[in-house]
Amino acid sequence: MKLVLPVENEVPALGGKSLRLPMGLTVHYEGKKPTIALKGVSLGGIPLPNAWLGSLKNVNLVEEFGGGDGFWEVFIAGVRSIRVRRGELRIVLNE
Repeated sequence: MKLVLPVENEVPALGGKSLRLPMGLTVHYEGKKPTIALKGVSLGGIPLPNAWLGSLKNVNLVEEFGGGDGFWEVFIAGVRSIRVRRGELRIVLNE
């Protein structure tokens, strides 16, 4: 998966361009809740240190940032199932 980030015009050398950052995620279910964790992000083929990623590698993002009416709770409520097979991500939404 690639994360595409636009860079503000004021940033030297990269201003007005987009960074494409390959990243890895793990996605699966534990019980009835999805688990989504960041495996890593690289820039120019070099893996970024966990400290630069806010120490979020291998952390269950749904559990860490869920609760209340935030994004993850809304996301979970709208998803019936998540499957990952052979590089394909399939998300079945609730009605």
